Amino acid sequence: MTDPIHIVDTTMFWSPTGGGVRRYLLTKHDWLARRPGWRHTIAVPGGDRVAGGANLPALPLPGSGGYRLPLRRGAVARVLRDLEPDLIEAGDPYRVAWSALDAARARDIPAVALCHSNLEAMARLAAGPRFGGVAARAARRYARHVYRGFDLVLAPSRSMRRHLIEWGVERVALQPLGVDTVAFHPDRASPGWRAELGLAADARVLVYAGRFAPEKHLDVLADAVARLGAPHVLLAVGAGPTPPPASERVRIVPFVAGVAALSRILASADAFVHAGDQETFGLSALEAMACGTPVVLRRAEGLAELAEGASGIGVEHGSGAAFAEGIAALLAGDRQAQRRAARARAEANDWEQVLPALLGHYQRLLARAPAAATPAPGRPLEASALPPARS
Repeated sequence: MTDPIHIVDTTMFWSPTGGGVRRYLLTKHDWLARRPGWRHTIAVPGGDRVAGGANLPALPLPGSGGYRLPLRRGAVARVLRDLEPDLIEAGDPYRVAWSALDAARARDIPAVALCHSNLEAMARLAAGPRFGGVAARAARRYARHVYRGFDLVLAPSRSMRRHLIEWGVERVALQPLGVDTVAFHPDRASPGWRAELGLAADARVLVYAGRFAPEKHLDVLADAVARLGAPHVLLAVGAGPTPPPASERVRIVPFVAGVAALSRILASADAFVHAGDQETFGLSALEAMACGTPVVLRRAEGLAELAEGASGIGVEHGSGAAFAEGIAALLAGDRQAQRRAARARAEANDWEQVLPALLGHYQRLLARAPAAATPAPGRPLEASALPPARS
């Protein structure tokens, strides 16, 4: 009997209150467990407390919402190597990525990176107006340096793929994220949900779910509901270092770990809102759409691609006034048509549609495909160039 192909996913983007990355890895783990011939391990800080997980040595990262920082490149590489993977996928571009490359080279196996972060934009924001340009250029050089060691870099959106190519990363493929359209479904809506939160029956509830961080611009959403006034309420679900400003129109719900509880919130809200301008995809927005909840998103990066069509509104400018206008326009529209369009958009990205393409990427690398299937420098590898995924 042939041994199963062992895929190891590793990242520092993991915490008890983690959002999209954690959900991607857990969904992928469950999905691969149902497919003969595949084995999957999640190697993350705290991974020994996860089914099918392995622990990476790391130190607590204060004020991060539970994240831990792996510092010892060699120690992390040894953990990954000793798992005896056939392929490693790294979900961050920092110390863990270098450890993944070390382990892959030691075992002579393919290394894949999934780009969850726009390093250039994050560096520009963190450095501020005065030094933002310098920091952004340094981040671009670093991204090119780390990603050039991988056999393939996966981009979850067209915009992130374009950035990677502009940075000089040569082996890039588009690989969107997905959503569980059974777990996230319009039927999860609850008539009594508003009363449980102490909200009026006629409240217009706008929900944000995700990390509370500067790049999410929760202050913009708080300003938008303040401008709209009663009965509009922003429900911010999550945790992190920068919660939205305190306001009578803002309610904070601690991080919701269970999918059933989160889908109930998303399906019961009037709209999902997100003002982030650095999102590489926007998984929480897609989950809301799967619940039949239309979206108001910043028309930037990956979120712009989710706001296409009748399922929501893309806001051009990142101001409270612009979002207030977009929210008002959405709520004045054909609600049933919006909900149908949102659900249809999510169904096109069901994990059952998305994950087989991911296996196709893996199979091409594991088969050491001929050079003809490899893109020329600066050219993305399209999914059509890949062999079909093994079921």
